[in-house]
Amino acid sequence: MLTVHHLNNSRSQRVLWLLEELGVPYEIERYERDPQTLLAPPELRAVHPLGKSPVITDDGLTVAESGAIIEYLVEKYGHGRFAPKHGTPERLRYTYWLHYAEGSAMPPLLLKLIARRIASAPMPFFAKPIARKIAATLQSSFIDPQLKLHLGYIEKQLETTGWFAGDEFTAADVQMSFPLEAATARGGIDLPAVSAFLQRIHARPGYQRALERGGEYGILGGA
Repeated sequence: MLTVHHLNNSRSQRVLWLLEELGVPYEIERYERDPQTLLAPPELRAVHPLGKSPVITDDGLTVAESGAIIEYLVEKYGHGRFAPKHGTPERLRYTYWLHYAEGSAMPPLLLKLIARRIASAPMPFFAKPIARKIAATLQSSFIDPQLKLHLGYIEKQLETTGWFAGDEFTAADVQMSFPLEAATARGGIDLPAVSAFLQRIHARPGYQRALERGGEYGILGGA
């Protein structure tokens, strides 16, 4: 039986979603973040040395990293679904967005989260103004311009078909869901094509089933 090692409020939610879309039976091994650090618990290191989620185990294999997991699941269980045919322009776009999601879209979002935590972290009173100034400067001079650049780029890509790899829903849309949900949760976005994309995926029955199985997904509520 395929097992998803599922960390609450994390990227592993989209793995559950893809499995629901594929109709693949699976079990969930649940892990909870440390309430203070928000890091994954050390028990995950027994599954994978880095102790991060998502991780799946299937037929004696352990697969980590969202993009690698999605490629593995689509190739093994997709039977031609949720990925364009090899050798087509759509396939190249599909591969691009699978890598772009974590390689380009997520870094500025993570930096924004770190900057916010620096500004609000406990520290001696005399250090607070300095830390807040550094965090504010980082956000205004680098992070926010980068987010605007990337979100504008994504908006243009979605304006034509509403999907990332062509005219139909693919696993690239699953992969891209997390950075766009994170962007919405960490400051809001006012981009019609992105907003419409999120509404479409959230309405999919597979997405709803994944939420029911995965439990609370705080990123949708701004966590």
